[in-house]
Amino acid sequence: MSLKLGKLPDREPVKITFTASPELKAILNDYAELYRCTYGQKESVVDLIPFMLEAFLKADQGFKRSRKQLNEARALSPPGRSSTIQTKEK
Repeated sequence: MSLKLGKLPDREPVKITFTASPELKAILNDYAELYRCTYGQKESVVDLIPFMLEAFLKADQGFKRSRKQLNEARALSPPGRSSTIQTKEK
């Protein structure tokens, strides 16, 4: 049977832990406070970070181009072999 809607992707969250500098932590706290002031809803830094990262990555045009090249290279590579892409140095 063929359905118009394909199989849904894995939607189980994956926990990632990282260490932030004191300066970054202060910036993130300020962002959370400005978010609260703007939308009238308090959100924790931990809850905001995934959305901030997603927005950043979606807006990064260089990343989008390079990721497309990477995925194209992966599609052309035989299974079990790593693919390499060329990137421009700034």
